Amino acid sequence: MTAQARSLPALFEGKVHTIAPFGKDAMQTTDDRYHIAAQEDRCAPRTKLTIPASLRASGGRAFQSVVHDLSISGFSAASINRMHEGQLCWLTLPGLESLQAQVVWWDNCIVGCAFSELLSPIVHDNILQRYSSTGIYRSAI
Repeated sequence: MTAQARSLPALFEGKVHTIAPFGKDAMQTTDDRYHIAAQEDRCAPRTKLTIPASLRASGGRAFQSVVHDLSISGFSAASINRMHEGQLCWLTLPGLESLQAQVVWWDNCIVGCAFSELLSPIVHDNILQRYSSTGIYRSAI
């Protein structure tokens, strides 16, 4: 391998690293690729719906909320409490365990969050089937 090939920059955990021929920087993990994609590509189809839920910000108490849109990568919901960009939170939907997310924006009592891990497409479709009034569960881009 040439010196030039070994020094090609690669995006890894939000920082620029040099690709090494062997070792931990040789390949990105699935988690690293998801983190990069979540920050760069917010084109997952979003579905408008109304789901009663509870939302809890890091260090706070859970409060009742309503999810207004949902995708496999995130959601927007009513938030009576001010939330800050980068803050961790947990969304609990009926019948599911809490889902960890990170606040991307907050405006006029609505919060937009990105899930820490993508929602399973099966779980996503099940939620849409239960709560969406459109009858459309997945759209092709």
